[in-house]
Amino acid sequence: MTPEPTSLTGDSPTGADAPRPGPPPGCPAHGPGPGGLSRLHESPDLKKLYEELRAEHGPVAPALLHDDVPVWVVLGHAENQQLVRSPAQYCKDSRIWSALAEGLVKPDHPLMPHIAWQPMCAHAEGDEHRRLRGAIDAAVAATDFRGLRRHVNRSVQRVVNRFCEAGEADLVGQYAEHLPMAVMCHVLGMPDEYGDRIVEAARDMIRGTETAIASNAYVMEALGRLTARSRAEPLDDFAGHLVRHPAGLTDEEVAQHLRVVLIAAYEATANLLANVLRQVLIDPRFRSQLNGGQMTVPQAVEQLLWDEPPFSTIFAYFAKQDTELGGRRIRKGDGLLFAPAPANVDPRVRPDPTADMQGNRSHLAFGGGTHECPGQDIGRVVAEVGVDALLMRLPDVELGVGEEELSFTESIASRHLVELPVHFTPRPQQDVLQRPSHENDAPPQRDWRIGATRTAASAPSAPPAPAEPDVEPPAPRPVPPQPTPTPAPRGAWQRFLHWWRGY
Repeated sequence: MTPEPTSLTGDSPTGADAPRPGPPPGCPAHGPGPGGLSRLHESPDLKKLYEELRAEHGPVAPALLHDDVPVWVVLGHAENQQLVRSPAQYCKDSRIWSALAEGLVKPDHPLMPHIAWQPMCAHAEGDEHRRLRGAIDAAVAATDFRGLRRHVNRSVQRVVNRFCEAGEADLVGQYAEHLPMAVMCHVLGMPDEYGDRIVEAARDMIRGTETAIASNAYVMEALGRLTARSRAEPLDDFAGHLVRHPAGLTDEEVAQHLRVVLIAAYEATANLLANVLRQVLIDPRFRSQLNGGQMTVPQAVEQLLWDEPPFSTIFAYFAKQDTELGGRRIRKGDGLLFAPAPANVDPRVRPDPTADMQGNRSHLAFGGGTHECPGQDIGRVVAEVGVDALLMRLPDVELGVGEEELSFTESIASRHLVELPVHFTPRPQQDVLQRPSHENDAPPQRDWRIGATRTAASAPSAPPAPAEPDVEPPAPRPVPPQPTPTPAPRGAWQRFLHWWRGY
């Protein structure tokens, strides 16, 4: 970042012990970092820090990343929209980043996996972006969402069957982190790859542990097998649509884009699912609105996309020319963080941060502009069905600890719920092909068709009594005709719900 009149990096030496220049004019020193700038990665409470930066600097504030790399944090809702909707001024190609060109960003910088340029649609522009993104959009558009809902329901059954008999569970580690991966493996075309190992590998990659490189290799090996199989025999799945698309993606491009879709969708959906379940469990009013019909599950999901977006910030955008944003002069090559978390509570669009935002989709949880998340509707389906089906299986689920005992791990990119311990009445496993229900002893459904009346022949009858030999049975008495009961008509809303849930 290079605020006027001179760059934060300026002409200073770039060694580890070199002095750093002071803050730009109009930016009073306010933190432990060089120049008085706040180090985002060292903050124990980023929500609080963002509000302090907003109060001091306005909608666009200077800050520092790891190794004291300068960056602008875009805090305002309108300013974030301007950032992502102005491709002539900002792009995601880090090769133009001044801090990288000046040597401030070392090859082993912790954020390089997020920021380093790669030949994929997330970093491409112009015709190349349209070519790659067109293939992704076409694969998403080909998704059978009714079939997807059916598969999510079945995946819920499989995952819940693992712990339903125990009467207790951790809905983060045993549910929210498993369900999205099970679904995404199916969507991409590799259902046999789903298991504990790929879930652990994905979590390992996201958390950046010492074994993250090995975990990435494991995931890429699985995606390489999928790409080769799809190239030989394309099926009607995400990978099959990518390899068949007229854009002509190479095997490397197919595998890399499959990884982006898999990991981004997994991380975002796991966070969203955990956050919605947490809100249901800690807020009786929220739960009663769901149970009483005042709020639908999709509305609950949208509320949490405002309150706890899956990604707090997204790395990163870079200025293609000298420009202005939120009253700040942005220099060519400056880096900017797109920040949905502080933007969603911008007082100019949300004066009361506790207000219900039901039905309002103007949040920035899925980004915007040309790089808006292409799979957001898939994530919504997994979260909506995942919440609804779990509450159907375990209607008396309750938080197993005090709300104050719940903890989060926080990074610049996102905020993760560590555990969500719950207890409930132990229940037997269910057939994965059965609709999730807490009525485990319900009789099996018989074949029927809409509009048909069940006849007496369809009901079980008692076996006939044995006739006595050589005794003539008495003549039957005439029975007056009884009116045929008319089944209660299924309303349009019930028929829609039956179809929408995949059954």
